[in-house]
Amino acid sequence: MTAPVSPANPTSSVGATNPVSAASPGRQYALTLLLGAAGAGLALLAVRQGWARAVYMAPRPLPSQAVTVTGQDLAPAAGALALAGLACLAAVIATRGLVRRAAGLVLALCGAGTAVAVSGSLGASRVIAAAATKVSSSASVASGGAGSTTGGTSSPSGAVVTGGSSVHAVMLGVPWRVAVFAGAAAIIAAGLLTAWRGARWPVMSGRYERTAERPGKRPDGAARPSQSGPPAPASPSSPSFPDPASLWDSISRGDDPTATGDDLTATGLTATGDGPTTESARGPGAD
Repeated sequence: MTAPVSPANPTSSVGATNPVSAASPGRQYALTLLLGAAGAGLALLAVRQGWARAVYMAPRPLPSQAVTVTGQDLAPAAGALALAGLACLAAVIATRGLVRRAAGLVLALCGAGTAVAVSGSLGASRVIAAAATKVSSSASVASGGAGSTTGGTSSPSGAVVTGGSSVHAVMLGVPWRVAVFAGAAAIIAAGLLTAWRGARWPVMSGRYERTAERPGKRPDGAARPSQSGPPAPASPSSPSFPDPASLWDSISRGDDPTATGDDLTATGLTATGDGPTTESARGPGAD
């Protein structure tokens, strides 16, 4: 006597379901757009924060001055590529098929470029050079608009940096730099999802387009039923349609020119070539 065989685990026979494939195309579409927009927005927010500070130690008794350097000053390409990622998201919305997949690949490249732009070395020399550029650009604007500055240059915060000042850099932007990497990763993920699943997602104008239909066939392939119902009204050029003079004559006699043949029969009216007439209007000697 053989031992009973235990039933197999149903989950092992079916296998694990891919959560990305199980989600509806509309939900995938919305989540991917939200992921890409959030990543680009996070990257743009992070590069506009202060990442470092250049401190100028002026000779005594002058106080020291500090110039804040943002991530945009240190890595200007990162913000530009994040904006390009937003433009690619707009292209994903407006396109379909292979063009949408190509837009997804470009979106992924924008995210990769954003990460590469901030992955370089941000040493003290780079911070001091960016601070000097900000100070010199603001000094040129000030000298062109309100006269020249004597004995030094002005920083964007309004401080004056003298020529004999020593400078050192203070790094502040490590958390914001990590935020840029996180935003770039989100942009890359959105681009790869678009390149993989974008052709199955809804399109912007799909509901307003009509597919070509063959005569006598419905879109589902079934035969189109024959049209039934009242016949089309007679055109003014048909012989049964009274001429305008007959219509005016019938209105003068008090008849209804819009009445149909059934209505004329029910009310005792007859239609002739000269227009509708009544039996009472013909008179006793008409025969």
